[in-house]
Amino acid sequence: MPNFSFDIVSELNMSEINNVFDQAKREIDNRYDFKNTPARLDWLEDKKGFKVFGSADFQIESIIEILRKKIATRGLDQKILDISKENTTSNLEMSKEIPFVSGLDQEKAKEISKLIRDNNSKVKSQIQGDAVRVNSSSKDDLQTVMTLIRSSSLDYPLQFTNYR
Repeated sequence: MPNFSFDIVSELNMSEINNVFDQAKREIDNRYDFKNTPARLDWLEDKKGFKVFGSADFQIESIIEILRKKIATRGLDQKILDISKENTTSNLEMSKEIPFVSGLDQEKAKEISKLIRDNNSKVKSQIQGDAVRVNSSSKDDLQTVMTLIRSSSLDYPLQFTNYR
C-alpha cells in the first residue's frame, strides 16, 4: 500500500514581498493625499518587515491598507503582517513597525499536530524541525487535513509543500 505525505510550513516568498514593497512605494509616491507629507514606506533591518511613516494615524492606516491590497494581489496571506505594535511619534512624524510572521516554532507545530490528531485519526503527523510532516495511505485523507488547516483560525500563515 503506497504512503503519501506533505509538509506544513510557514515560509515567506521574499521575491513576492519585494514586489509588494515596490508596488506599494510607487502608489504612495503617486497619491495626491500623500504629497508634501512624511508618508513613506521603508524596510526594517535585514528586510524582516516594513516600517511605515506618516503625519497621523489615518495616513499610517491608509498605507497599511495599500500594503494589504498589494499582498492580496500577489496571492500572499494577510497573516504575514504583524500589525500589533503601537505607533510611535517623534518630531511630528508617526511611525509603525510591521514585522513579518514566518517560521513554525515548537508551540505552533504542536498546535497544528494536535489539531490534526483531534480531527482525523487516519493520518499521522510528526514535527520535523520547522515543518510538520503529515502521512497517510490515502490522498483523500491528506486533502481533508489540508481543508481542515485552511479552515482553522490559526493566526500565522501556513503553506503546504513537499507532496509525495
